[in-house]
Amino acid sequence: MAETAFGVQLRRSRQAAALSLRQLAARVGYDHSYLSQVERGQRPGSAHLAQFCDRELGTGSALTSAYERARPARTPGPAAPPSVQPPVPALSAGVDVLEAVRHGVAGSFGQVREVEEWSAVVAGHAADFPTTPAAELLPELAADLQLLRASAAAGSTELAVPAAELAVMIAMSLTAVGRMRAAARWWRTARSTADSSAEGWIGGRVRSWESISGLSEQRPLPELLELAEQGLTLVAQPRDIGRALAARAKVLASLELETEAREALRQLLACFDEPPAQEDGATSLFGWAQYEVHGLESFVYTALGDTPAAYVAQDRALTLCPGEHLRERAELELQLAQCLVLDGEVAAGLATAMRVLVELEDRWHTQSLYDAAGRVLFAVQGRELGRPAVRDYRELLKRRPYFGRTVGSGSSSAWTQG
Repeated sequence: MAETAFGVQLRRSRQAAALSLRQLAARVGYDHSYLSQVERGQRPGSAHLAQFCDRELGTGSALTSAYERARPARTPGPAAPPSVQPPVPALSAGVDVLEAVRHGVAGSFGQVREVEEWSAVVAGHAADFPTTPAAELLPELAADLQLLRASAAAGSTELAVPAAELAVMIAMSLTAVGRMRAAARWWRTARSTADSSAEGWIGGRVRSWESISGLSEQRPLPELLELAEQGLTLVAQPRDIGRALAARAKVLASLELETEAREALRQLLACFDEPPAQEDGATSLFGWAQYEVHGLESFVYTALGDTPAAYVAQDRALTLCPGEHLRERAELELQLAQCLVLDGEVAAGLATAMRVLVELEDRWHTQSLYDAAGRVLFAVQGRELGRPAVRDYRELLKRRPYFGRTVGSGSSSAWTQG
């Protein structure tokens, strides 16, 4: 069949470039199992996949042309009678059929309320978020949100909360891989979806995370502060109040408003009857852990130039932060590097920052990581800027592995990030 011809050419081109499936998947942002299915002719692939494989494999436009030749002509079929439900695969292109069937069975026989089912799905993604590279998580998030949308009743807002939370994770993942315009669109979608819900707290949660993410997106600080303030008025639970106060503290520290930033920190600690639990080393994007509080202290104190307090917070955060949370640990070490530079230990600070960027695997590099790395360079002043190490560090900052790559939806209708 024609689709197999495209898959065969893709496999031959990959092997000619001496790349494994996993290596090519990491370069183009598609799941390796999906690429395997394309090569075997079990999935048709997509124009985006062909284009980015051409670029990564150095095949000019050969794969793109092969995909266009292989793409089957689409002819409209007969319309289904009004009383007949569309077949499961038509619910959402690219969503795994078995997963679609499972949701359909659960909903049809009432074994689990649909909102509870989707809340559990979101909880699973939120638990995976700190330990999964953004490019790997995005296709799954998109597929589940697509399925949720297909399964939601027309005009119903019952699933608005899990939909908004999935949209938040998609927006944050897009920011992580440098897709700022697409992230902005998803933040708007997350806010409007949350605001359609009867649960006011979800609007506050969305705005708090948007404010925090907006720092690495380099959005105007007054705009981010307004989002944090709006979020604070909508939440009631300690963890959500804490997140809104964290957003406020980070933005205020970035504005160099020391008194206000310290007060936001104090209020955050006061909103918990006791320190957040460490949760046996497992944390969730929408939860709180003790190391996160110390990480927030580190960010604020570092931004304010209070290096003695920052060192204490960094030590506590790194001690408690789970080892598999590589992104967060790397950002904490970059804050340590910034403090060393602020204290005049420029060589040690730059060496620490360079070690973090070089040793951390490319798949964990994010926009937020380079934002933190940029603050290390900004802390270097005066004659110290003439150091050879500064020149080398500037060159290292130009290497952002996530730039120029797309993130596949794992379907034949890949969505673009803008």
